[in-house]
Amino acid sequence: MSNDAPAGTCPVMHHSGQATGSTANQHWWPEQLNLRPLAKNSPLINPLDDGFDYKAAFESLDLAAVKADIASVLTDSQDWWPADYGNYGPLFIRMAW
Repeated sequence: MSNDAPAGTCPVMHHSGQATGSTANQHWWPEQLNLRPLAKNSPLINPLDDGFDYKAAFESLDLAAVKADIASVLTDSQDWWPADYGNYGPLFIRMAW
């Protein structure tokens, strides 16, 4: 800090700084946040085989058993994380919100 401030004035700089570049949202965010990695969808990261058939896999599911498993998970309160009124549904909604 220099000692060249006039006596009796505040030594802190009070001028308004000017932002570099554009300050509009549509310019600021793309310049600060690189979104290109989100667009990469390499086949190398796909855990499924090339011949995987979603329709056949879905049709092989026993939907009644899946629904029963979901209902069991939602209503099976654990001691380490008690469910709200015996159901984890409200917790899942709050977490997804």
